[in-house]
Amino acid sequence: MNRKKMMLIFSLFFLLAACSSNGSEDSVSESEDQKASSKMDASFSGDKEPEEKVAKQEGLTEERQVIHQAQLELKVKNLEKVQWKIEEKAKEFGGYVVESNVYRESEEKMEGTITVRVLEARFQDFLSVSQGEASKVVGRNVTGQDVTEQYVDLKARLKSKKTVEERLLAFMQEAKKTEDLLKISTDLAAVQEEIEQLTGQMKYIENQTSYSTVTITLSQDGIIVPGIDKEDLNTWERTKKQLATSANLLLKAGSGIIVFIIGNLPILVIVGGAGVLVHWARRRGKK
Repeated sequence: MNRKKMMLIFSLFFLLAACSSNGSEDSVSESEDQKASSKMDASFSGDKEPEEKVAKQEGLTEERQVIHQAQLELKVKNLEKVQWKIEEKAKEFGGYVVESNVYRESEEKMEGTITVRVLEARFQDFLSVSQGEASKVVGRNVTGQDVTEQYVDLKARLKSKKTVEERLLAFMQEAKKTEDLLKISTDLAAVQEEIEQLTGQMKYIENQTSYSTVTITLSQDGIIVPGIDKEDLNTWERTKKQLATSANLLLKAGSGIIVFIIGNLPILVIVGGAGVLVHWARRRGKK
């Protein structure tokens, strides 16, 4: 009897141990599945190192990104000449002309506006040269916008998105189900669109910080004096011209008289004959 009880106890013990082992294996299997699922979800959602932390770390060694702009108001003695010089200097300093306008309000007042972009490294040099062409500097305004933090943030976000893109591409190669492939493709397209947007924003900032914008307003200094026309002072030439004009008038008048007489000769003969007859008749009547 005791032996049967002992056998029963051992049987129950082994049964419980087997159940416990199976439960542990199921737990481990479920845990691994959860980890794999979490890993894929993390890749889909862009789980990564916080962007603020990355931005701060990269910002320590990032060069300052500053967008410079300047407005100059200059009085000049020869507006067209100064405008040409400024445009040539902009090209010489590795820049280009964005806009150039000249307009005359009256005979005494002439104004113009030039907008150029020059390399950031030559920004101050260009301002000095432009001011040197003026007879008077009426106004000067230089501003700078620091976009370093914005640029670093975009750089960190771009780096993070590219990491997510790499993970999604890796999952796409490993995925076997159609549903997984569709989900990965959708997430990959969204990430790549964000990458393009971030890249475009970074290129815009790089362009704005590489070139500085300068707007120059020019105004003519003094009254415009017209040049002397030498032709008006040549008396002999004017005299010959007037003499020729008078001779032409006389010749034209004489020619007109001759043409009138010859052209109307038959009428003149008849009228003249009739006049002679009338005159002869009157004289005879008197006698």
